[in-house]
Amino acid sequence: MIVDRSKIADFCQVLRDGGQKVVFTNGCFDILHAGHVRYLQQARSYGDCLVLGLNTDASVRRLKGPERPINNELDRAEVVGALKSVDYVVFFDEPTAEALIQQVHPDVYVKGGDYTIETLPEGQIVLGYGGQVELVQLVAGRSTTNVIAKIQGQK
Repeated sequence: MIVDRSKIADFCQVLRDGGQKVVFTNGCFDILHAGHVRYLQQARSYGDCLVLGLNTDASVRRLKGPERPINNELDRAEVVGALKSVDYVVFFDEPTAEALIQQVHPDVYVKGGDYTIETLPEGQIVLGYGGQVELVQLVAGRSTTNVIAKIQGQK
């Protein structure tokens, strides 16, 4: 289910008021692969519901270059939203999810193990209000970049 960004703060507050432990993660999730699926399953295991912040098409282009995303934001939201591990999807357009984190105010923030607590500005926000940050081990060799390279015959 896609939640409108303007309503996400109140929406997540209702979840917490109902006793749910809210987990948040974010990313592009352009071409879904096994690494994404395992990552999202693990993220969901830290709480009662998983809110996924999905980069808009414009933000993906700024982060990954003019050839990306391969799939548009509505298609990406539909695909990740269909996974049983993802409860809610919300779009964000900023370079980082810092502002969205302040709105969602998750109990647990999950990010890939290619980050560190020190290099993760969103994590500092969550730790600042007493939340939990979890870094999840990535699946070796599984990435959208690798999938694209394979399709292009580069791997």
